[in-house]
Order: sequence, then C-alpha cells, then structure tokens
Amino acid sequence: MLGMSGGVDSSAAALLLIEQGYSVCGATMLLTPDSSQDSVDCIDAAEVCKRLGIEHRIIDLRERFRQSVIEDFARQYRRGKTPNPCIVCNREIKFGAMYDIAMESGFDYIATGHYAKILTDEKGEPSVYRGDSGKDQSYVLWMLTSEKLRHILLPIGGYEKEDLRALAATAGLEISRKKDSQDICFIPDKDYKGFLYSNFTDFGRKGYFKDTKGNILGSHGGIENFTVGQRKGLGISLSRPMYVVRIENDDVVLGEEGSQYNRYILCSGINLISGGGDTEFSAQVKYRYASALANARVKITGDRAVVCFDERQRALTPGQSAVFYDGSKLLGGGIIEAAADSEDDLPIN
Repeated sequence: MLGMSGGVDSSAAALLLIEQGYSVCGATMLLTPDSSQDSVDCIDAAEVCKRLGIEHRIIDLRERFRQSVIEDFARQYRRGKTPNPCIVCNREIKFGAMYDIAMESGFDYIATGHYAKILTDEKGEPSVYRGDSGKDQSYVLWMLTSEKLRHILLPIGGYEKEDLRALAATAGLEISRKKDSQDICFIPDKDYKGFLYSNFTDFGRKGYFKDTKGNILGSHGGIENFTVGQRKGLGISLSRPMYVVRIENDDVVLGEEGSQYNRYILCSGINLISGGGDTEFSAQVKYRYASALANARVKITGDRAVVCFDERQRALTPGQSAVFYDGSKLLGGGIIEAAADSEDDLPIN
C-alpha cells in the first residue's frame, strides 16, 4: 500500500516500486477539513493509478486527523509551544493509521514518498538514513521503530526531485509538472493564527511582556503570536533589540542579544529506533527541520533526555523535535520541552 497524494514524489515512488516487481495499491488519504484539496489529490492520484494499471483506494481519515493532528496543533500553541504537525501526522496517520490498515488488509509493506532511505545491517536490522537529496526528510521519521521498518519502503530516498519529475514525464504522467505542496496541508494560506482564531476558542488571551528578571515591559494580545528566538514583529517599542527567550503561562519573556542562545535542552517522548533504555551517547542533532546538524551529547533516562550541545545553539524551541543522528544514520529523537544554558536550570524534576 503506497500513500498517494497525487503529486510527483508518490507517483514516482509507484513507478519505482512497479519496476522493482512489487504489486502496488495506491491509497489516497482524506485528511483536511477543506475537502477541495483532497478532491484534487484524489483525482490526480486516481489518474496516475489508472495510467499505471494499479488499484486506487480512498481512505477517509479526516476524523482521526482532526483529533490527533489539528487539535494537537492548537493544544501545543495554547501551551506556548511551537509544534511541527508533520511529525504528529507521520506518527499518527501515515505510519499509524495507514500502516495499521495495510497490515490488517494483508499487505506486506506500506510505502511513502519521503526523501529518506532504509538500509539493513549485517544482522538484518533496518535503520533510517538521510536521503541523498537536498530535500532529505529523515527528520520527520524519528518516531519509527525497527519493527515497523521491516514493513516500510521508501523508494525515492536516493533521487533528486528533478530526476523524479523526469521519470514521471517519461512515463507520460501529467503530474510531472505539478507544483510541490507547501507548508502545513490544513492551512494552505499559511495564516496559522487566522486558522486558530477561526476554529478554536481560548486564543487571543492578553498577557505581559517581561524581562528575564520579571519586570513588566508591556502587554501583548496572545502567546500564539510568538516563538522562541523571535525579534521582529513583537508589537512593542523597546530601546534595544530584544528576543523571545521563553513563554511562561500567558507571559512572553524577552532577553537581550545573546539570550536567544542556549546549550542544553530537555526532551520528552524519546524514541530510539533500535530500542530504548537508559543510555548516553554522542550524536549530531537537528533541533528544527531546517537547522544544521550540531554535535552534542545525549543522556536518556526513561522517556526523557538531556541534550548538551558542544556549542550554544540559537532558538532551541519547545514543541519542535530534536532528532539524533550518527553520521547519516537516524538514531531517534524527542520533543523539546525546555532550553537552558545550564543543566541545573532545566525543569528535570
């Protein structure tokens, strides 16, 4: 069962899987409250499947998506965090609901159009590796397990996007010229604040700007308007540049230049792909999708971890994922809960 969005990546994945001898069924998931985009995707995916001579199914996961992805997105903003809904979607939908449906329906594998690779070691243990493309998407796959990886295929991890467009064009697929999907699928206009205000209550609560010593600097119209490391668009006049250091309840704490950097983070919900348990290791860590890899020491206790970077990093943001690598191999990750310049200042207890 291949997740088919009607785009270039999943269509090229279908082509590659067929070439490799797999019997492929394309599955388009209905996810978003705005059914117009789902309709376009279904039409495009159905046309590709028809052209390739494979089965096409439509799976309605809108209620599951609303509860597990959209409501979590709002809940995290209410808590003053900056979430990455793609992480939750991969865990709950693509490698959650779709995986379960495929296994229950008798499929051997699920496949997706992620730019990442699955390689097996000499013991037969599968692991995720960074894709060869500049569009590497291994960052959003840290929640996978070795058990699930035995039933997952990632066909396009060794390709560049333009190579896949050429492959689709050669196969006569009109979607070869289709534009890439952008940003958050359920907020196509990129106005996440408007989405929150229109669909949820309890946003727009007033609070205070404070400095790191607790002095009130002014007021604001809602913590959902701010993220750690932000300097521009604060909506307050100050005599010097100030950055969002942290968000506490309904208050936004601002600090001067340098305060946007920290060395330690506390992470929760830790998953190690090869298994769990208390452990300590060196790794390269990405703390945002677009951040560079940074050398760090990871110390895991239960389902939490303290990460100590070799050098201070900018805007270590609660709600984002910290993802651990050994070279190109994905080790696992967790959700950032807090950042500090000293381990003693993390809310560990």
